[in-house]
Amino acid sequence: MACNSISNAIPVLEGLQAGLDQAYWEANSLDRKDFFYDLISALHAELAELGKLSVQDHDLLYEPVTEEFRAARPKLGRLLKLIDDFALRSTTATRLDQLINEVLVLIGRTS
Repeated sequence: MACNSISNAIPVLEGLQAGLDQAYWEANSLDRKDFFYDLISALHAELAELGKLSVQDHDLLYEPVTEEFRAARPKLGRLLKLIDDFALRSTTATRLDQLINEVLVLIGRTS
């Protein structure tokens, strides 16, 4: 099974969704909450589409399925650069940093 298979991508995306959810609740402004909510919504749509796939498809190479998630890639990069400003708690910032890097490797930084 490829390391970037759909079955490996799902827990990575779910982890990022949980990390973003934590950051959402820690955010102290509506602008930050909106920023996190947009990413959470894109991940939710992506995971919903992946959930529709057959188990036989889970060994296929993962690539983003939804337009929302593809469009969210620049925001993930922006968040990675500004993580200390956007995540108030250092544990959340560290966790998000790791999770975002995993997702960017998964989806390919340049694709």
